[in-house]
Amino acid sequence: MGLETEYGVHAPANPGAGHTVLSVEVVNAYADLVTSRGGSVAGTEWDYGEESPLVDARGWTLPRSAAHPTQLTDQPLTDETGQPVHLLMNLVLPNGARFYVDHAHPEYSSPETTNPLDAMVWDQAGDLVALAASQRIAQADGQPQVLLYKNNTDNKSVSYGAHENYLVARSLDFGELTARLIPFFTARQVICGAGRVGIGPTGGAPGFQISQRADFFEEQIGLETTVRRPIVNTRDEPHADADRYRRLHVIIGDANLSQYATWLRCGMTALVLSMIELGTAPEIELADPVTALQSISHDPTLRATVPLIRPLDGTREVTGLDLLEVYLRAAEAHVERFRMADPATRDVLNAWREAVQTLRTDPAAMADRLDWVAKYQLLAGYRERHGLGWDDPRLGMMDLQYADLRPDKGLYQALLRRGSIRRLVPDQDLHDAVARPPRDTRAWVRGRTVEAFGRHVVGASWDTLLVRQDGAGPLYRFHQREPLAGSAAQVPGLFDDPRAAGAYDRLLEALARVQSRR
Repeated sequence: MGLETEYGVHAPANPGAGHTVLSVEVVNAYADLVTSRGGSVAGTEWDYGEESPLVDARGWTLPRSAAHPTQLTDQPLTDETGQPVHLLMNLVLPNGARFYVDHAHPEYSSPETTNPLDAMVWDQAGDLVALAASQRIAQADGQPQVLLYKNNTDNKSVSYGAHENYLVARSLDFGELTARLIPFFTARQVICGAGRVGIGPTGGAPGFQISQRADFFEEQIGLETTVRRPIVNTRDEPHADADRYRRLHVIIGDANLSQYATWLRCGMTALVLSMIELGTAPEIELADPVTALQSISHDPTLRATVPLIRPLDGTREVTGLDLLEVYLRAAEAHVERFRMADPATRDVLNAWREAVQTLRTDPAAMADRLDWVAKYQLLAGYRERHGLGWDDPRLGMMDLQYADLRPDKGLYQALLRRGSIRRLVPDQDLHDAVARPPRDTRAWVRGRTVEAFGRHVVGASWDTLLVRQDGAGPLYRFHQREPLAGSAAQVPGLFDDPRAAGAYDRLLEALARVQSRR
């Protein structure tokens, strides 16, 4: 599993700057920072040859002529005027992640991980990467400051994503996968929503809602990610062996700052996918999933009910918490049936159960763990002290400030600093994840090759590496179609001394072995 975050970008002293140009500046600033310290990212261009953004999981390919321009992610970037951008737009980082410009936003895509705690750690490492890039720009003489926000909307009708990716079996029927996921995706926001001031795509109606993304979804199923957004995205771009795997591209999620919410979001979803693969997931049908998604989001009291096609436990109207509890009970039975007694799975189940129970009885008690509750408590207190309505612009500014990555400005950062937000790992783990990839996936070979043999790396993607010795000689393309091939255990000692005699030849041999693994 892995996460993607598109950061909101703003230059207060340069309001006329295009967001694409600002995003390119952010990516290049990070490249400059890393290389100035003797690291390697520059020159690792993204290998677009492996991209297939218009292949639909339902069995067809969308014609390029019918695609929205934002779907064409397999071609180089252009600016707001349509002209090509020639600066660095894609970085493959030493931790195996990708930091790049996704249309009008800097985006960090974390490396592949095998468990929800690691997924959270390497996602939060991306916040440090983005912050470091912003700080690098601020250090330059005469350079306007560029601010980055981990949020999902500018409240001017534009939304940007916080996506998740999960490896699932190709043999799993996609229709079955979709049917079992839709009710879960509709409900899980009550735990992993980021909270938002305003109702509707422009936030024009006063109020506070649970999710930043809910009002921007219009379909149940579809290929789009930026217009007519679907609850289940059908993009069939596995970045792995297409005969064995598919990548479930989840676009219906908020950008969480909370470690706890990110970890639980990934953990719950992984368990639900396990239930779907093994045939134990609940069979629930919502009468109108898109309306249900928004109704649940618009009610922070968690009392809003949504209609079902068939009764569930004797009722046709359920809350988001009711739905999550049905999935929780099924997950508990699933874990017992298949003896999934590992501590990581038990931790997720226990946290899931505690969250549902606490949200039923005392939602405010989750303010130390869930973003939307923390934000609601903060803003509601300010609102009551000053007698403000939810349409007061000061509350909208506080909403934005919650997502500010700067340690001395962000409201989430202030809560974290004073101990009001629960941490799952020490800060050092996050800093380590900026510099090193996960040890148990192919990200290890990708990231460590970029760091240790960067002068030989010509290009890269999730499942390929292109190398050429010191920019001369034959070009080699190595595929990494097996996501678990290329771990640290499989290439011992490969990166110990990259400048030793024969090191390049040993790299070629190791990449060939990784390529052959299934």
